[in-house]
Amino acid sequence: MRNLFNKFTLIALMLCFFQFTLTAQPLGSKIKIATNGQISYWNGSGWTDITVIGSPGQTLDFSGGIPNWIVNPQGITTVIASAIASNSAISGGNVVSDGGAIITERGVCWNTSPNPTKLNFKTTNGSGIGSFSSNLTALLPGTTYYYRSYASNGSKTSYGNELSFTTTAVPITTVGDIDGNIYDIVVIGTQTWMKQNLNTSKFRNGDLIGSTTDNYYWSAQTSSQYCDYNNLTANSDIYGKLYNYFVVNDPRHICPLGWHVPSIAEWNTLSNYAGGETVAGKKLKETGISHWSAPNASATDEFGFTALPGGYRSETGAYWSINGYSCFWSGTESNTNTAWAWSLSYYENSVTTASHYEKRQGRSIRCIAD
Repeated sequence: MRNLFNKFTLIALMLCFFQFTLTAQPLGSKIKIATNGQISYWNGSGWTDITVIGSPGQTLDFSGGIPNWIVNPQGITTVIASAIASNSAISGGNVVSDGGAIITERGVCWNTSPNPTKLNFKTTNGSGIGSFSSNLTALLPGTTYYYRSYASNGSKTSYGNELSFTTTAVPITTVGDIDGNIYDIVVIGTQTWMKQNLNTSKFRNGDLIGSTTDNYYWSAQTSSQYCDYNNLTANSDIYGKLYNYFVVNDPRHICPLGWHVPSIAEWNTLSNYAGGETVAGKKLKETGISHWSAPNASATDEFGFTALPGGYRSETGAYWSINGYSCFWSGTESNTNTAWAWSLSYYENSVTTASHYEKRQGRSIRCIAD
């Protein structure tokens, strides 16, 4: 029993010393270790001795059915990425041992799928053992990347632990409508708004919105209509078009994809964020009197909403109060004939919300992100 114990102990000690790994062996291959340390492999019909004994840090590779000791770099670690931006990041690694052969290349490799290799994207950061830094560049915004360090010594490439990071997304600063109009975007509190009044003549799907300059025809409509203030496109270029309420709840949608006409609750959220209805008006209006009539009471536009006074068109077809009032539809109905709207004036600091506005009136629209 003691002799049997000594044999197992000797074999265990030899396994610890030689530190080999059997990889890529042919089907049915196996190895054995004699008590003297001799390693043999099964060649398909009999046992064949491996005449060259490996060293610590080497791999016994059976590629092609013939065993060969491969030098393998050891102890490679990957540095956690930092300075992550929309198109770049910084990583690196550390190589503890060259496994018996000089490290000729080292760096970090990455890809958008796991287990990246040198055949994907890579950096080359010197040679030899030790730590190194790597700059990962030409990345895509808002994208998850998998990365790991590597080291090559001519006969073998080894990889460190795999990590991942996601590049920052590039903020979207504008949005376009189906007509090709471009609107700036402003984030106010938890909401994202267009910074200009809507000026499209089409629904999201490309269908034309009805339009008329005739007062009688305008007053008789119960379908979607838009107009230019005083029938002048130059006014719409500055203040946006005016729309009746039937545009607002049309299932073809007036706002671009990802946007909608704000409910009265969303308008009230904006007012509350700006300090409440009594002071929100001055904080949300464009400053000065280039577009607003004097005195444009205490306007500061401190959140960048830049409300402009596009006026409105009454249910009879008459135009009123350009330069004096911002009159915005909400997406909230009151009843069959009326809806909620939200307004600012040139002489007040406050915001007015009311539910009695005739749906046949023409008012401005500001879109809010979904």
